[in-house]
Amino acid sequence: MGYTLCVLGCGTMGIAVLSGVVQSLDNTSRLAAGAEVAKWESHTPGTVTPTGPPDETSPSRYIACVSRQESAGKLRKIFGALGALGSSIEVVAGQNLPSVEQADVVLLCCKPQVAHTILSEQGMKEALDGKLLISILAGVTINQLSGWVLPSTKVIRAMPNTPCRIREGMTVVSTLPPSQDVDKDHAIILKIFSSIGRCRFLDEKHFDACTALSGSGPAFACIFMEAMADGGVMMGLPRPEALELAAQTLQGAARMVLQGGTHPAQLKDAVTTPGGCTIAGLLAMEDGRVRSTIARAIQIATEHASQLGQPKK
Repeated sequence: MGYTLCVLGCGTMGIAVLSGVVQSLDNTSRLAAGAEVAKWESHTPGTVTPTGPPDETSPSRYIACVSRQESAGKLRKIFGALGALGSSIEVVAGQNLPSVEQADVVLLCCKPQVAHTILSEQGMKEALDGKLLISILAGVTINQLSGWVLPSTKVIRAMPNTPCRIREGMTVVSTLPPSQDVDKDHAIILKIFSSIGRCRFLDEKHFDACTALSGSGPAFACIFMEAMADGGVMMGLPRPEALELAAQTLQGAARMVLQGGTHPAQLKDAVTTPGGCTIAGLLAMEDGRVRSTIARAIQIATEHASQLGQPKK
């Protein structure tokens, strides 16, 4: 009943997406058998675990494409560690065209600068005829991609981030073009990306900012987390405990915003008592221009994202 999902250029993000989808479906089977799932999965409202038997909007076959046999061997080990469903992922090297010919939905995960080369392979346009092509390439526009395929190919952009590997991702998807299969395509996309985190549809004009905020954001958050842990170590805490405290504190604050709909400023004010240690620390952060520095990082990353995948001037 399901469809065949092909990942072209299965690197870091391709692995993260496939791993998340496979683990999601595997958890569905375990839940049906009465097994327990990890606590962090059971209370994530943005993550939807598929229920019921697979249908035409659920993948039933997976093909991961890479360019080298060495990479293929590494992927087989990674997917094999995910269990029986992970081991069923077909990993091939140098077989982009035949893989796309067998697929119903194609996820383009290669580096932006090689996308044109891959899509320009002889016979590739015909192989993509009438199929759903989902690109996660930063900076490569729908207009560019549409110029490399036939008009019948349905081109969509998606911007997931690396936490989708543990089903805590944030994916932004471009609005779908009108077609007779728009409802089915919408369901396919939601099942892929909602099973590995939160998923939102936005106009393509917002994608560079989304690339900076949620795509690069985990790296920015890790800098802040590491700095918090360093402060704890400076004040005598052991490194492992300092890092655990910092990570869980950030996770807890984020969940309060997402689950309770509370604005970050409200959370901040709730723990900021007159003359207390929190306001003292906040003023130190303001002295260091933390707010403007973080906001500028998003601005600069957005501007850089707009240049990715574009011809060099």
